[in-house]
Amino acid sequence: MLVTNHSQTILPIPTSGKKLHDITKQVQAVVKNSGVQIGICTLFLRHSSASLIIQENADPDVLIDLENFFARLVPENSQLYIHASEGDDDMPAHIRTALTSTSETIPIAQGCLTLGTWQGIYVWEHRSLGRNREVVVHICGN
Repeated sequence: MLVTNHSQTILPIPTSGKKLHDITKQVQAVVKNSGVQIGICTLFLRHSSASLIIQENADPDVLIDLENFFARLVPENSQLYIHASEGDDDMPAHIRTALTSTSETIPIAQGCLTLGTWQGIYVWEHRSLGRNREVVVHICGN
């Protein structure tokens, strides 16, 4: 009989303002500590003004280009939005989150995340000031 194990950890992620924060090593450490050799790692960001994405981790220009593109796509201009009570960056942050994602699922093989050679996991802070974010890491497998 095959027994499936589950584990769940909440990773605190302090951000330092609007940018992509690499959390790959923290997530991989949770996977290793779970003891699961083959399975699935599901990540969920518990916020609506930040995103969780898998993106290139080799050339930092990719991350800069993403940030610049989203700044042009979703400008911070309080005259464009009704919701502005939390600052000019709040509604654009919600829109940027809606255009990206708050969850990711990554297979686990041989006790490791099966990310590609140039892939990393990022919390993308969309607010100007840093925040304390949380990522739920749920691991299922054996």
